[in-house]
Amino acid sequence: MATRELDDLDRRILYHLQLEARHTSSSDIADALDVSASTIRNRIQRLEADGVVRGYHADVDYETAGYQLFTQIVCTAPIPTRGTLAEAAADVDGVVEVQEVMTGEANVLVRAVGVDGDDLTRIGEELDELGLKVSDEDLIRSTHRSSYSRFGESDET
Repeated sequence: MATRELDDLDRRILYHLQLEARHTSSSDIADALDVSASTIRNRIQRLEADGVVRGYHADVDYETAGYQLFTQIVCTAPIPTRGTLAEAAADVDGVVEVQEVMTGEANVLVRAVGVDGDDLTRIGEELDELGLKVSDEDLIRSTHRSSYSRFGESDET
């Protein structure tokens, strides 16, 4: 994976996008950073094109939406097939997020939404059929996020 060097303005734009991308315009960011809105729009387009910004996602409160069984399933995958298995896990009905972990036995974290206990059992069985060893399941009560603080720092400070 190629890395892209971020300058101070790129990092500060990312900070503002992480705070609230949906309700933040390029003009809002431009005002906060004392640059033109067109500069911000161009930078955001470049960050997207370079794969730094991969998308804008809805933060769904599954409990409020009527799905109280939001769970994290901790799995183990053989290292040589971890990436392939993680991608396949994302295709299981009910799975909403899969994370690959670099070290340890618990190297694939799967977040899934089930309508009932039988649905969660089905998801676990499908993950097992793929070749993932399920070692733990935890119901998620809530998730809290924040912007990466270093993006908000200026090189000038």
